[in-house]
Amino acid sequence: MSWLSYSASEYGRVAVMFGGESAEREVSLNSGKAVLSALQRQGVDAFEFDPAKKPITELLTEKTDRVVIMLHGRGGEDGTLQGALELLKIPYTGSGVLGSALCMDKIHTKQIWQCLNLPTAKYQIADKSYFEAGSCGVIMRQLGDEVMVKPAREGSSIGMARVTSAAQLEAAIQDAFKYDNQVLLEQYIEGAEFTVSILQGQSLPSIRMSTPHTFYDYSAKYQDNTTQYFCPSGLDSEKEAELATLSTRAFRSLSARGWGRVDIMQDKLGQFYLLEANTVPGMTQKSLVPKAAKQAGLDFDELCMAILATSMPEATADKVDWR
Repeated sequence: MSWLSYSASEYGRVAVMFGGESAEREVSLNSGKAVLSALQRQGVDAFEFDPAKKPITELLTEKTDRVVIMLHGRGGEDGTLQGALELLKIPYTGSGVLGSALCMDKIHTKQIWQCLNLPTAKYQIADKSYFEAGSCGVIMRQLGDEVMVKPAREGSSIGMARVTSAAQLEAAIQDAFKYDNQVLLEQYIEGAEFTVSILQGQSLPSIRMSTPHTFYDYSAKYQDNTTQYFCPSGLDSEKEAELATLSTRAFRSLSARGWGRVDIMQDKLGQFYLLEANTVPGMTQKSLVPKAAKQAGLDFDELCMAILATSMPEATADKVDWR
């Protein structure tokens, strides 16, 4: 694999934006600090910028040439920050306004994949304004014995639950409403969970995750040492190629670009099902993109420089080619 690269001086003064005010602030702080250190080790004139502590217009005062976005969740991954940076005319890493907004919204993501006949699990939508608790039994019968409950616009598995009864479904939906007015209700796929990282339009080796938790939740991702990661994932070459093609196509179909990650389930018959796409994945010690990059021959510093390169015009070429 080959990656766009530039000398450190070509990037100018770089703000690494992390922290913020979303529910994923703690993860963002860890990601941002790690990326900032890596860029500085590579000679980039990089500095930290936490939008929870100062207005974004101070980027102009700081004479910022570009921004590395390491804000996870709302206010950083949903298109709002990207729109603000467009108005300020400051280049930034990763997906643009549309791609960020679509990937952040699990419901719109599912609808686009469904329209393109990309494989994804059956689902329904619970809306806080007209949700009726009495409908939970019907939903369970339509989606199956097990259902995943997900706030439409949260990341890091925040507010998610796996349920097996109508009573559990009602409680999980009410809990998810604390995070969002719309909740995705998705058929649970029994099988192996994979993730494929995308970097500069190319897929990295897939990772298979295994956890004793009910599902790959926040604790399994960031706190629990019992989670196992397999990279290579154990797929044969044909299935690995199939998964790479599916993930890249799914990512591009959402107008996502630059770098990110697609999560997938594989059922017991070997069929893949798309779960969601992430436009600013975690970059902590436990995060998945660095693990995949290492398997592809990129160390952490090289990965951070490749991500920084997505702020350059040449890195936007893959933004709408979803065929």
